[in-house]
Amino acid sequence: MEHTQFFPSQHIGRHEHDPIEIWQNTLQCIQNVVKALQESEFQIDLQKQPLKAIGITNQRETTIAWNAVTGEPYYNAIVWDDLRTTDIAASIANGNQNLLREKTGLPVASYFAGTKVRWMINNVAELQEDLMDPHKKDQVRFGTVDTWLVYQLTGTPSTSSTESAANVGGTFLTDVTNASRWLFMDLKTLQWDEGLIEQVCNGSKVSFPISALPDIKSSSEVYGYCSKEFGVAALEGTPIAAILGDQQAALFGQGAFSPGEAKNTYGTGLFLMMNTGTTPTPSTHGLLTTVGYRLGEEEAIYALEGSVSHSGSTIQWLRDQLQIIKSAPESEVYAKKVDSNDGLYFVPAFSGLFAPYWRSDARACIVGMTASHNKNHFCRAALEATAYQTKDVFDAIDRDSHVSLKELRVDGGGTANSLLMQFQADIINVPVVKPVVKETTALGAAFAAGLAVGVWKNLEELKALWAEEERFLPSMAEDVRKKNLNGWKKAIDKSMSWVEQPEVKD
Repeated sequence: MEHTQFFPSQHIGRHEHDPIEIWQNTLQCIQNVVKALQESEFQIDLQKQPLKAIGITNQRETTIAWNAVTGEPYYNAIVWDDLRTTDIAASIANGNQNLLREKTGLPVASYFAGTKVRWMINNVAELQEDLMDPHKKDQVRFGTVDTWLVYQLTGTPSTSSTESAANVGGTFLTDVTNASRWLFMDLKTLQWDEGLIEQVCNGSKVSFPISALPDIKSSSEVYGYCSKEFGVAALEGTPIAAILGDQQAALFGQGAFSPGEAKNTYGTGLFLMMNTGTTPTPSTHGLLTTVGYRLGEEEAIYALEGSVSHSGSTIQWLRDQLQIIKSAPESEVYAKKVDSNDGLYFVPAFSGLFAPYWRSDARACIVGMTASHNKNHFCRAALEATAYQTKDVFDAIDRDSHVSLKELRVDGGGTANSLLMQFQADIINVPVVKPVVKETTALGAAFAAGLAVGVWKNLEELKALWAEEERFLPSMAEDVRKKNLNGWKKAIDKSMSWVEQPEVKD
């Protein structure tokens, strides 16, 4: 199910979701699965054959604030690619984008949840009022979508009469993979760091208590149980036993359990991640040092990640904004009608450039256009942009990790596009491998939940479940590859320095 995408017309670059709709859509999905199992050839009744556990995977940096007593969100969820905190990030960095990297593994950027918390504190009147009220400040909750969903699943219906209220009294927690994306967590202690919070929120109109942040747990353990009356009777009492941010879940679902193993996910954005083992690997080439996962009391596993803001959402833009296609699969149909981009490049920097450039002043552009170009070229250029962005991150991971990937395991909706997968193999010049199960984010959450409750004994059992479906081998001539990449680099250069940084206003 797709959530409604809110792009406030009076504020270019803002992107919001409705937290109540997120919860209602989640309930509807659960109900649909329960019904599908009952109507399947196996006729599974979950009230008679209860699930062993469920796991949660989510968009990581999307941030929600709500009141624990009323169950009402203070504001819409601010989505991970929202640009409103660009100036806040610039103010925090004060000319040094790597100011917090040593502790957090992250550059200071609008991408991360902490900047969104600071914006809400300074701009949402009811939230400010509650934080300044000594009787209400401890009712404030900040969380990413995983925290919001656990709270709903373990809570009970609010007595509030408003439609904007959800459940109350739920368990308030997150896991290390999501917590590592706030700019608030120390990568080594795996706990909130009050010094980091102070640095990020310095200059806010009001402070918030540490109780407003969720407890940080591992990625695989029993956190609690779906409560009675949470919304779906068939899941009442079911253990919630895994939380993984979507990209870490995909890494886990791809069976990348050893240092040097990697995956690339083609979703709304694009995310290439490599397991680096039990020690954080600092990046000097524009990548993120992040937590890959942590299983119970075991040591945390770290990862290097290249995050790109627009991949599948670029195709959605062609569909919804330009309206030159009616569905995502049509992009491949039109792209196949031409043999090449004929010199047309599309840089989808709608939210600036993320890894490895981290240029908030960049904007989307289409370059090299002539009168002979048509929508077939536009579709091809949009698809090729995903492969070029992967190449940029692929090279950065090679330089940071000193590990040359011999193949690239891929997952997500974009893998259904064979033209993209073949072009990807051609541009990075290594085989691209597609698994039988493409939705490895969901698979990874299920694997981690199953481990926590004993469905599987160890990682070796999980690794044996991974299976290859298709392999794309590079076939592009070297001179053609170099020409294409040179054109992409020129297009990237054209996208930069479009936005002048205004005076910082929280």
